[in-house]
Amino acid sequence: MSSIKEMPVWKWVLLFILSLFLSLLLYWIGGIASFAPSGWLQWLFNLLTAAAMLGLYAVFVHWFEGLWPKDLPLGKACPHTAAGMGIGLGYFVVVVGIMMAAGCYRAVGFGAGAREILDAFFMFLVVGVGEEMVFRGVLFRWIDEKWGFVPALVVSALVFGLVHITNDNATWWSSLAIAIEAGLLLGTAYKWSGTLWLPIGIHWSWNFSQGNVFGFEVSGNEAGPSLIHAQVEGPEWITGGAFGAEASVVAVVVGVLASAWFIWRIVRRKKANEA
Repeated sequence: MSSIKEMPVWKWVLLFILSLFLSLLLYWIGGIASFAPSGWLQWLFNLLTAAAMLGLYAVFVHWFEGLWPKDLPLGKACPHTAAGMGIGLGYFVVVVGIMMAAGCYRAVGFGAGAREILDAFFMFLVVGVGEEMVFRGVLFRWIDEKWGFVPALVVSALVFGLVHITNDNATWWSSLAIAIEAGLLLGTAYKWSGTLWLPIGIHWSWNFSQGNVFGFEVSGNEAGPSLIHAQVEGPEWITGGAFGAEASVVAVVVGVLASAWFIWRIVRRKKANEA
């Protein structure tokens, strides 16, 4: 099969739509995990669901493109996922630290049930795998290989932000904020690493950290119990209001800086390869 770049536009559009549709179908199927009973059975079910989604993604890539996906190298699964989780946690450590310095975030208690925390931890794995498979594995990659990095980054980020407009407490600003801080960061992380593992780790830890570590709403939705019980008050442009920290200008600035770092590394590598 010809490469994505060499495909006629009509064929690229047709296969792109089919690939995106099938990836979305896989993501929706992943929602079945939420119906498993709380506890170890749910954790196992979530792990198996995430593995099945990635396996089917690999099959679809092979089916449509005639090769196995290069963005799921098994040798990088653990180190890149772990690095991504560190980035996601570090991101919110910085955001919360700035909010604390501004007097808008204060810890008032600690502790939560281990079972509830682990329920959220494994649930957010399925969310991270599903959304990264759709938005980076298909949307970003197909546009990048056909039209280039900048169009892929802009389009995937904007669409990623737009799909969050239907969430509870969402506004146009919150969707734009997610597009800028998360869409750009996840896209640049994917481009720089060449794997889905890094953005999956970031996305997984991003949701879990803000919701179940620091006690914010996650994209407007209640995340459940958190390790830190916090009192968040102050201007919504700092706290993010009812949507959560993602709608904060603080989070946007931190996301832009992190994305800029990845872009710098991407450009630097490209210049080194051309030298």
